[in-house]
Amino acid sequence: MSGTGTERTGHGGLADLLATLGRGWVRDAPLPWGKPGAARALNAYLRDHPRRRVVATRSGARFAVDTQDLIQRYLYLFGVWEPHMTHWLRGRLAPGDCFVDVGANIGVFSVLASGLVGERGRVVAVEASPAFHRRLEQQSALNGCRNIRAVNAAVSDLRRTLTFVLASSANMGANSVVPWDGPAESSFDIEAVPLPELLLPQEIATARVVKIDVEGAEGAVVRGLAPLLERLRPDAEITVEVTPARMARLGDSADDLLRTMTDAGYHVYRLANSYAADSYPRILHDGPLAPVRWEEPVTEESDLVFSRTDAATLTA
Repeated sequence: MSGTGTERTGHGGLADLLATLGRGWVRDAPLPWGKPGAARALNAYLRDHPRRRVVATRSGARFAVDTQDLIQRYLYLFGVWEPHMTHWLRGRLAPGDCFVDVGANIGVFSVLASGLVGERGRVVAVEASPAFHRRLEQQSALNGCRNIRAVNAAVSDLRRTLTFVLASSANMGANSVVPWDGPAESSFDIEAVPLPELLLPQEIATARVVKIDVEGAEGAVVRGLAPLLERLRPDAEITVEVTPARMARLGDSADDLLRTMTDAGYHVYRLANSYAADSYPRILHDGPLAPVRWEEPVTEESDLVFSRTDAATLTA
């Protein structure tokens, strides 16, 4: 499916027309041959020549996107963001569940989860950036999601004021509290609270998946979550993007985060992920991978899943 809405080449001439045709081929042609190189070229072109469109994802949701931003560009180009995570969530969430999305960005996974948990379920979408919080609410309205509770707040281990810095609008999801010495495009201050204080009792009781993607601040978020772990339902799972280098700049460590989770009875799994544009055509052709058991130190950016399930892989 193309899900493009109305394509307009505007005044960009031949290059813009080729980009439109190339996008349709990369996204929809059945075989991946030649697509990696085309995806690399289109990724750069759409970043430097931004398009604003309403597009359909492969799951059927609609998003208003600006291709200057990485996540929105991939939704436009491929119809999906993080296909391994998308596939895994589709196999975990069921009607009546609650999905907690910490670092929700524009709501890609919140909107996906909204459809999966249905009218009886609930999505709690927590986003610190006021601008992204507004975009999240717009995407929710665009898709008629009545079960999303959007919360404009930061999450940490203690109540405190945090300063977020955005280094580049080419990846607007990279708002972070990690110290940044270079030029910044924007910054904002916001109050942070531990996650248990943001959740309602029914949301805690029905939470099936808690997703944490907070660009280096995951150590503090998990410490704040720790008192809640034993109160979660037995099949609850927590997925965390762990970034050891950024964590270290905040005085945290991946080892401490893993210890918090394993001491609470959770096993560690690693979910494949790649942000390289040329990797997407092959993933979409061959199919996504399930999380695999992980027993090594975490030394590089990794998507980890913590589950009480004891297995070699976490299958649906």
